[in-house]
Amino acid sequence: MILVTGATGSVGRHVVAGLLAEGHRVRAMTRDPERADIPEPAEVVPGDLGEPDQLGAALRGVRALYLMAMGGVADRLVDVAARGGVRRIVLLSTGDVLDDVERQPDAVAEVHAAFERAVARSGLEWTFLRPNEFAGNSLQWAAQVRSGDTVCAPYPQARTAPIHERDIAAVAVRALTESGHHGAKYLLTGPEVLTHADQLAAIGTVLGRRLRFDEIPAGRARELMTRYAPAAIVDAVLDQLAAAVGRAPVLTDAVHEVAGRPARTFEEWACEHRPDFT
Repeated sequence: MILVTGATGSVGRHVVAGLLAEGHRVRAMTRDPERADIPEPAEVVPGDLGEPDQLGAALRGVRALYLMAMGGVADRLVDVAARGGVRRIVLLSTGDVLDDVERQPDAVAEVHAAFERAVARSGLEWTFLRPNEFAGNSLQWAAQVRSGDTVCAPYPQARTAPIHERDIAAVAVRALTESGHHGAKYLLTGPEVLTHADQLAAIGTVLGRRLRFDEIPAGRARELMTRYAPAAIVDAVLDQLAAAVGRAPVLTDAVHEVAGRPARTFEEWACEHRPDFT
């Protein structure tokens, strides 16, 4: 049995689908099973990563675990999983995590690094997935695109290598079901470096519209973002974008090497998500 946490999330739902397509037994964990749209024959169970001592039923019979870095109790969560019989963990981390440093660059990296440390110390088989920016992050502009041709946001010249959530999931499926991935730290990127302005233009091309950025100051963006996210996380995101204006990410071929096919382009992602912007 393979347990997928965050099974209704942008990556987790594709992990579930990928495992089912290959005939694996899947248990999908979510906080609200009654509202979850999980395909059969996956077994849907309730669970909260912030309450690891309540996960006994979810972990019963599980040998491989797809884990989100959530809940804030990394060591206890990994200990409960190991005691429950889990032998392999594939952790969705972030490309912001740095190795061999005493202190991570920001709050986002530190949360994920704490989970990496807990998993690495567990004695279990482990694989870390470290994606660059999710292509799906551009959904933050969807409401503005639906209502007009201008997006107000900071740092339009921030350069990233946006990766399709399906590609992250494809690598996760391989690491969950195959040997040979123990100890791997896969830096996952899309096939191209794009500015946020480039991404918005690509969305416009898919929609048949000309979209443009109206850059707002970082301070104004912080004021808006802290209304729905912790200040430390907001500061980390804005600092990452500021740094990305002058520094392009290194592209990798990890998706191709592990999943056996090239990573999808941002335009492919935009085509799939056209309804979100209309």
